[in-house]
Amino acid sequence: MTQESVSPEFATATSMAQRVIINGNELAVEVLGPKGAPVIIAHHGAPGLGSRAEPRASFGRLADEYRVIVFDARGSGQSAGSGTFSHEQWASDIDGLREWIGAEQIVIAGGSYGGFMAMEYAIRYPHRVSALVLRDTSADHGNAHLARENALASDRVTIDMEKFDRIDIGQVIDNDDLRDCWREILPLYDFNYDPLSVEKKVEATPYRYEAHNYAFSRNLPQYDLKPKLPSVSVPTLITVGRTDWITPVSCSQIIADLIPDSELVIFERSGHSPQIEEAELWTATVRDFLRRAAICTPVTSAKE
Repeated sequence: MTQESVSPEFATATSMAQRVIINGNELAVEVLGPKGAPVIIAHHGAPGLGSRAEPRASFGRLADEYRVIVFDARGSGQSAGSGTFSHEQWASDIDGLREWIGAEQIVIAGGSYGGFMAMEYAIRYPHRVSALVLRDTSADHGNAHLARENALASDRVTIDMEKFDRIDIGQVIDNDDLRDCWREILPLYDFNYDPLSVEKKVEATPYRYEAHNYAFSRNLPQYDLKPKLPSVSVPTLITVGRTDWITPVSCSQIIADLIPDSELVIFERSGHSPQIEEAELWTATVRDFLRRAAICTPVTSAKE
């Protein structure tokens, strides 16, 4: 593993975008919060569609007490996309960021596919994790058939299932095709459906179809962390929206049943994004959990 900072400056109270070489690949990284504070690395969801913007908005609210690291994963957002987009590689990139920031241990956090990666990291690098924060995620690929059933049953829109299937199994043709398929399923995500909001999200999304296709055609068919989750020994918070269509409450319940020191909180007026739809309550819930978990791991060699 190799890592070097292309731009060594760190932000303190405000965020500063940086280009950082991790494992031979340049990542777009932002650092928020005070030096010396406990470190949270927050992983975005939706490889090839997601970016650091969402965890910056949600976990950035905790930057008064924590050193929050958000980044575009390899192949997503503004980050380069060399090598493979396997879970092993993405988890190694998280650990490279941990080394780069100078933390012996981190709070690892993630929502949706970012939750997959947070759990993967906690299992692959158990001694590097002090706590785990999950949102609207799943321990295996069993959510796929539930999501398809929910899409077919939706009474707010009629989904073009040919587009649904292509995005779901990672067979989109290019970035324009990924945009069209994304637009098709976005109405399913929120507690309250707002067509104007959907279109704004379509326009704001950075499209990287190669990473999306790899994740959904190669990673997910074999994805199943259930046998390993009982080995996770750190305090774990699991949050989920009551009407989440793609990783329903039942998926979060499975995680809660398997991780010994875990707690599950359901947000009654949220779909897939309680960190947005019930932002104040969600943030207070995460903050309270981290305080009760007594997260006080020092940063050992933070760069100046």
